[in-house]
Amino acid sequence: MLVRKGLRFAMTLLGYVGALGASSGASAADASRSAFGQMPTGETVEAITLRNDRGLEARIITYGAALQSLLVPDRKGERSDVVLGYPTLDGYLAKGEFFGATVGRVANRIARGRFTLDGQAYQTPVNDGPNALHGGTKGFDKVLWQVVEVQEGPTPSVTLRYVSPHMDQGYPGTLTVTATYSLDETNTLSVDYRATTDRPTVVNISNHAYWNLAGEGSPQGAMGHLLTIPADHFTPVDSTLIPTGEFRPVEGTVFDFRMPTPIGARVRDADQQIVFGKGYDHNWVVARDLAPEPRLLARVEEPTSGRVMQVLSNQPGIQFYSGNFLDATIVGKAGKLYRQGDAIVLEPQMFPDAPNRPEFGSVRLDPGETYRNLVQFRFSVSQHDD
Repeated sequence: MLVRKGLRFAMTLLGYVGALGASSGASAADASRSAFGQMPTGETVEAITLRNDRGLEARIITYGAALQSLLVPDRKGERSDVVLGYPTLDGYLAKGEFFGATVGRVANRIARGRFTLDGQAYQTPVNDGPNALHGGTKGFDKVLWQVVEVQEGPTPSVTLRYVSPHMDQGYPGTLTVTATYSLDETNTLSVDYRATTDRPTVVNISNHAYWNLAGEGSPQGAMGHLLTIPADHFTPVDSTLIPTGEFRPVEGTVFDFRMPTPIGARVRDADQQIVFGKGYDHNWVVARDLAPEPRLLARVEEPTSGRVMQVLSNQPGIQFYSGNFLDATIVGKAGKLYRQGDAIVLEPQMFPDAPNRPEFGSVRLDPGETYRNLVQFRFSVSQHDD
């Protein structure tokens, strides 16, 4: 592992924040289902709402297995929706932007949409310049998932399933994917992604929520958020945002987030990597291998509200995207335009273009194996006022 020093600081962070107390408007933990809209083909899109007894409330929709809203109390116990999204299904169908979505079969980018597996070449649709992004033109974010189970109780949850057929978007193998969202009493929203296949394939699934801990309708963007990533290296990219294969030290660069740093402090730096991404859109190397249990990949604090989010996963990398392409053409849930820098994305994952880079680790999945990415978003509030 590359980040012994970085992980040491994480233990200090755990003592820096206090747990969220029960919100004055909190109700008993439960789960409920309702209609969210209708697909052009006539199928109903459902919304499943999970609540714990400390004020957190998550709404997941079956289109894209997406996190559509998440209400989180601030330091004063007042709740705000901290994820970007649309108020109705129409927005997701017209211009999804991956808001809250499950992305796959292979999250992030594949160079030219091409890879080779067992000597066979495969071509996936290119939808990001010359490259494939988040599974292709109709990835997991643009399909209707089925509800397998909804559970109530102290840890309410919903399990969704999608079966991706052989050669769907050019990928081999019939892939059966489940996404289980659960909300527990420690104020942790977990997303447990699992997948099995009937023949060798490649898999790298993640969640693409856009976060603004001040609230998605707040006039404050996300550039004042304090970000910490316990990684000593990142993977630099070329002008099309494909990794070069290098593991570059963050020390002395604008990519050093080993200590809490305002995102906006260096997001417009003249560093060539920032120019390529029009901001941050890169993978940080927290480790070189999968972990048996989720580990800390990032911590975000919004100083005014006091909201703190820790992102944990068993994956070795995290893609940090600073909302560079939000261009004030989308009206969000609060009736406000989403502008550049209004939110950030933190995606736990294997490294980008891994199917073409064996040095990045394998994303191969064989029959009899189970792929798993267990993502946890853990919420608390800072003890101090700013």
